[in-house]
Amino acid sequence: MSIRTTTRAALGGRLRSATGLLTGFAATSAAHLGALLTDTGALRHATKPALMPLLAAHSVTAATAAGREAPKLLAPALLLSGGGDVLLQLGNETAFLAGMGSFAAAHVCYVTMFVQGGALTDRRRALVVAAAYATAWAAMMTQLWPDLGGLRVPVAGYSLLLASTAVTSAGLGLRTGLGGALFLLSDTLIATKLAKWRELPGHQFWIMATYILAQYLLATGLLRATEPDAGPAAAPGRAALRAPAPATA
Repeated sequence: MSIRTTTRAALGGRLRSATGLLTGFAATSAAHLGALLTDTGALRHATKPALMPLLAAHSVTAATAAGREAPKLLAPALLLSGGGDVLLQLGNETAFLAGMGSFAAAHVCYVTMFVQGGALTDRRRALVVAAAYATAWAAMMTQLWPDLGGLRVPVAGYSLLLASTAVTSAGLGLRTGLGGALFLLSDTLIATKLAKWRELPGHQFWIMATYILAQYLLATGLLRATEPDAGPAAAPGRAALRAPAPATA
């Protein structure tokens, strides 16, 4: 068997693995959301920690199957989010703050990737988006502040990082921009719960549904940004997201 044939077989295996991991992520997401709707605590706790590791594994494997590497900070961003998911399940304030810290580190990874990818190249557009999100952030924090108690400062600090992800994600394309907006919406729903505002019907379901979709859109949007034919949006900075493609014979 030639080296070329062997390489094609290996890439085909990776593609099947990537598809299997994505299927696993979709199935686990559906099971988790179903557990929230049916209030099945054991299934909810069992599925949540698996979500982001599955998405991270899919992202890395899919990029490899396409003959390149995923953005270096993508897997850390997703795994830090997974760590935050686990900590938030513990249900005490110390774990909640630690989980918030884990998510904050994930947002630093995301913002770094978006900026390296050229999200701020169009400065006028970036300023307009930033002004819109800053207005929304200020309005929401003004409303939430009196009801957050001792969590006011950490929530305010974390929400600034979250808004930074939303702003910079918009500069990399529609897919990542929508992902950043949904992430902001998901965590805003968490904040209203912390403030003991009246909850939506199925409040926790909507928190997780928007969060899962947000992470999927951010991850797949970043993978698309590393494609060699990413098009006109492939600003000079996007090369920083890409690692050298593995050599093939």
